[in-house]
Order: sequence, then structure tokens, then C-alpha cells
Amino acid sequence: MRGGFRLGQLFGIQLGVDWSWGLIFLLLTWNLTTVFHEWHPSWSGGACFVLAVVAALLFFASVVAHELAHARVAQAFGMRVREIRLFLFGGVSNLEREPPSPKAELLIAVAGPLVSITLGVLFLFTATLTLSHVDPADPVATLASLGPLGTLLFWLGPVNLVVGVFNLIPGFPLDGGRVLRALVWRATGSLHRATEAATMMGRIVGWSFVLLGILMSFGAQIPFFGTGAGRGIWLAFIGWFLSSAAERSFGALLVEEALEGTRVGHLMRRSGYVVPVGTSVREVVNDWFMRSSDHAFPVVDGRERLVGLVCVADVRKLAQDRWDTTSVSEVMTPREELAVVSPNDNAHAALRKLGELNVDQLPVLDEGLLVGMLTRADVARWLELNMNDKPRFGAPRTA
Repeated sequence: MRGGFRLGQLFGIQLGVDWSWGLIFLLLTWNLTTVFHEWHPSWSGGACFVLAVVAALLFFASVVAHELAHARVAQAFGMRVREIRLFLFGGVSNLEREPPSPKAELLIAVAGPLVSITLGVLFLFTATLTLSHVDPADPVATLASLGPLGTLLFWLGPVNLVVGVFNLIPGFPLDGGRVLRALVWRATGSLHRATEAATMMGRIVGWSFVLLGILMSFGAQIPFFGTGAGRGIWLAFIGWFLSSAAERSFGALLVEEALEGTRVGHLMRRSGYVVPVGTSVREVVNDWFMRSSDHAFPVVDGRERLVGLVCVADVRKLAQDRWDTTSVSEVMTPREELAVVSPNDNAHAALRKLGELNVDQLPVLDEGLLVGMLTRADVARWLELNMNDKPRFGAPRTA
């Protein structure tokens, strides 16, 4: 997994954690240790810290539940969900394609906030059952009477409610923005126009957060968000992220639209260097890598049957004094370990595969024989040439 590690699999969906999640986990644990000590002055710092770690883990489990709700509804509509990933700003469900209809988009979007709000209500209700002392005139004493379980629930309840309500803000790609997109899609019949409108709202919401964050940093008291430089910088950072994410989401739709109906065979490179299986590593270096800007070459037998792929990294692993005596077949990645595509495969699906595997090229096979190579550069060049007439966000439309 790029930029993180896997936690496991649930309902056929990979669960992963981005390295950036570690930062927010540490910050949340540190903050909660302080909060819990304020609630319970008699508790030791160690006890507050342990409870803070448990609370942080349960919070992120709640985030997974939120994303899993999106994913399960998407699966019900026949969509493949590759991964749920936790990262700096929470979590994201990685869907393989856009929803098939406005109804699907609406139900997928509301599923997450509904789960978060439900969890929040359940946590708060259960927390009230653990109260041994209730004094409306002295909330500090009420909090101090809570045990460890009640403390966890009283913190998790409001936090999940905030997550649910915040995600309903109508700024794409937040869930509320996706609800807006579903409604516009239903009204106009155009996913493109709906995404364009939702992206516009996402940018407005994002830059509004940036402005509010700046004002908070200079001492302004903003309802619900409060004041202070720390909170203001964080809100501005979230706003910048939302605005950027909205633009990326719209860009991804443009790419999908541009590649609609396009096959790998239209984009692949049909000619190029191939390496015979018996070639030495020295020959590959001198006659292939030094004569081309490519970083990888397919290795074939005499019938153009693919047997592997050799790249610069493979050569680097071998000492130079062994280049003359080592065959390329000994250092290449064998065919069994390679991801391949067919000339008739959807080009957008192939582009996703390039991204998922973090590779720059995929061999193209037809009935077991190598017929070409699909590279990121070739896809990018095709998009550059074929997206000029596509309406872009912020650009005027022509009839």
C-alpha cells in the first residue's frame, strides 16, 4: 500500500491507514489526555493517557463505520469498493467508478452521516445511564462523577454527532455536497452539470472556511468554531483541503468522461524495444536502457510471448561485475507476478490499475502474446489531445 499500511479486509474491502493518520492520532491523544484530566482532576496522568488512547482508537473505529456505511450501500448498487483508508482528515471510501444513478448517489452519500449521528445518539444515551450524580447547576461535578466508560461515551457521543452534521455541509466532496450533486443530477439529468455545481459549492465552502480560520487566528469569535490561532489555522487547512479535493474530484470526472468508450488498444504503444529472454544484463544496459528513456522493457521468448519485465531497479540490485554472466531472466519480474491488460479492456479501468499499483506501464496481452505496452505518459498525452473540447470547471459552455 502506497503511503501507509493495511489493517485487513472487511466485506471484501481493504482497510488501510495513511501515514498522515499517525499525526492526527498523536494530536488527538495528547488533547484528550488534557481534556480528561480537566474532567477528572483526581485521576493520574497515566490513567488519562490510557483512556485518551482508547478514545482515539474508538473514534477512528467510528470513522471506519461511517465509511463502511458508504461502501456497503455502494456495493448494494453493484459498485466495487477497493479500499477504505484513514488519513489526516478522517476517512475515504475508494469507489471504482461514479454511482450509476442520482438515487444511488443520494443513498450512498447519506449512509455515512446517518451512521455517525446514530452512533452519537446511542453513545450519549448509554452515557446517561452511567451517571451516578447529576447536578444541572454544576456540570463540572457531573462530569467528575463519570467512570471510565461513561467518560468515553460522553466524549464519543458529541464527536460522532459533529462528524455526522459536519459531513452534511453541502460542499463537494463532503457527503452533503454529494447529496447536492444527486439532487442537481436528478433535476438536470446530467452528472457533469451536477458535479460542476457541487464543485462550485465545494470551493465556496472551502474558501469560506479559510476566511473564517484567518479571522479566528486574529481573535474573532466564530459561532460553533470558537476562536484562537490553533483552531483558526486548522479550520483554514480543512477549507483549503476541501477546495482542492473538490477540484480533483471534478478533474477525475473529466478524465473518466474523456476515456469513456476508449479501449486500451487505442492508447497502447504497439512498437518499441523488447528484450529476448536470453539477453545478458550487460546487453540490456548498453543496448536498451542506454538507448532509450524508458525505465522498463518487456522480456519475451522467440514467439513474442511475454515472460517478464525488466526495469532499472532490477539491474541496480545486481553487482556490475556480474552483468556479463547473468541473464535478464534471472533479474526480471516474472510474468506470473505482473499485472497485465488486454487491448479490449476499458482505458479508464487500466488507468486506475496503473495508479493502484503505482507503476508506469502495463504489458498488453492478446491471447497470451505481447501486442503492446500501456504507459502513464501515453494516457496523459492522449488526454491532453482529446480533452481540449471538454467543458472544464469555470469555463464557458458552448451549445
